Amino acid sequence: MREIVYSALFGALSNEHRLDAISNNLANVNTTGYKKDAVAFHDTFQRFAHDYVTDTRQNLQEQHLWPNPYVQARPRLSGQYNDMSQGSMQTTGNPLDVAIVGDGFFKVRTPKGDFMTRSGSFKLSSDGRLITEQGFEVLGDGGPITLPRDHKIQIDSTGVISADGQQLGALDVVAVSDPKKLEKVGQNLFQIKKNSGATEVPPTNVSVQQGFLEKANVEVVGELVNMMEAQRAFEIYQKLMTTSDSMESLVINKVGQTG
Repeated sequence: MREIVYSALFGALSNEHRLDAISNNLANVNTTGYKKDAVAFHDTFQRFAHDYVTDTRQNLQEQHLWPNPYVQARPRLSGQYNDMSQGSMQTTGNPLDVAIVGDGFFKVRTPKGDFMTRSGSFKLSSDGRLITEQGFEVLGDGGPITLPRDHKIQIDSTGVISADGQQLGALDVVAVSDPKKLEKVGQNLFQIKKNSGATEVPPTNVSVQQGFLEKANVEVVGELVNMMEAQRAFEIYQKLMTTSDSMESLVINKVGQTG
């Protein structure tokens, strides 16, 4: 009976974790460049002792001595990952708003180091530095970007920045050799997991679009359906644990009454 309780417990915990990811996605549906969290499940197999017993029959007429091999599958949460699919484009007309089409990232500098982001909602600081909404410096040509005020700023599809036709530099746009090795950091930033083996590489088939912002790749209706499904599954696992406990108590009481 304990086997049922443990399976239900792991199922409930897995769906609780899934609900946390869905709630975070819905909370960031209006966050520029946000990439939704997703969870993956895999089957773990429990083998019984007779699964490893070799067939000792001397001929095909002999009766089977052991039951047929049986493998029990148990779905378990295998991990959480970032869905890096492209979000839809929103026109803003702001020359300092930029969006990436393709698998690329902007580089920004924070007090904790350099990170990557898909959010291209930029602005100018009081001293003319190009910064993010959080005040982080946007990097270009390996360092901070400074732009003149009261000039017509143009950013082409490769990220090259010009003011009144004069080229000033280029945005640092990078890709990652294995996007699955990325992990989120606060403020809508990404970094490569330590010791993952992934590296920053030059982007291919990437286009920078001026006057646009990439919206979050969260589909509200789909996430709400997933939330309802996870809630129902969580309730079912709770009921399974309660029912199993009641049955076990009943069996113990019945056995105690015999004799």
